[in-house]
Amino acid sequence: MERQELETFLTLAEELHFGRTAERLLLSQARVSQTVKKLERKIGAPLFERTSRVVRMSPLGRQLYEDVAPLHAQLEAAVARAKDTARGVEGELNVGFLGSGAGSLTAPVLATFRERCPGSEVTMRETQFHDPLGPLRRGEIDVLFTCLPVTEPDLTVGPVVINEPRVLALPLGHPLATRASVSLEELAGETFFGVTNGAPAYWWDFHVPRRTPSGREIHRGQAVAGFQELMTLVATGQGISPMVASVERYYARPDVVFVPLRDVPCAEVALIWRTAGTNARSEAFIRAVSDTVAANGGPAAY
Repeated sequence: MERQELETFLTLAEELHFGRTAERLLLSQARVSQTVKKLERKIGAPLFERTSRVVRMSPLGRQLYEDVAPLHAQLEAAVARAKDTARGVEGELNVGFLGSGAGSLTAPVLATFRERCPGSEVTMRETQFHDPLGPLRRGEIDVLFTCLPVTEPDLTVGPVVINEPRVLALPLGHPLATRASVSLEELAGETFFGVTNGAPAYWWDFHVPRRTPSGREIHRGQAVAGFQELMTLVATGQGISPMVASVERYYARPDVVFVPLRDVPCAEVALIWRTAGTNARSEAFIRAVSDTVAANGGPAAY
């Protein structure tokens, strides 16, 4: 399989549209069609099912995609790593973070990395609830500090940097706002917030459960896209939300009260990255995170 055939096949498998595939590859639609037909002749069977309106992968095409796509990603990553190694680790590293990121370990992690890689520039980019993993997958960021759990086959979970209790964010004046602590069981009938479809369901359900421990329903209200939007909705009395305890330190505001939550597991924040997408800079950063956590005696605690 020639390189152009492979890239055309993979792109069409992702887009399922000849026009968009041609735009991504900077080719004509006719060239895309010719390349696919040539590859199908080599294989000996159709890889796509085409109609005047729809392009679908054939069962054989789906099998080929599942076999070839990971190998292609690994090859591209290997070439990128070789290029990075050849020119050293100089260049920009984009580090994503959700919420407070690595918390108190952020500064020492960055200091360690910059000391080891003085020619590298670190850019911090905030991710949002509605698409917490998308920027990493799309290559907009190289590594990401985010809340666990993350169980995605194409992503690697690295060192845990924070392990902290969770709290309940309530609007000032809420009946539970003066409590010393609150049990999850007491929240049946309260309104939590939902999220748009970009976040894995298991991830959102861990942080914003649908039911109390005894099985009583917790209502899901308005979907939120970002953290500041969530805080504003809580402050205006449109719902309440579980959060990590460090939010009170980094995002305190006078119209939101934080009350400790009992009977819920602690939250962990870890560094994650694309399994087939590391390079010399990101690998140096991963080592800096691991070494900083070890020097700290383990994950930071609130």
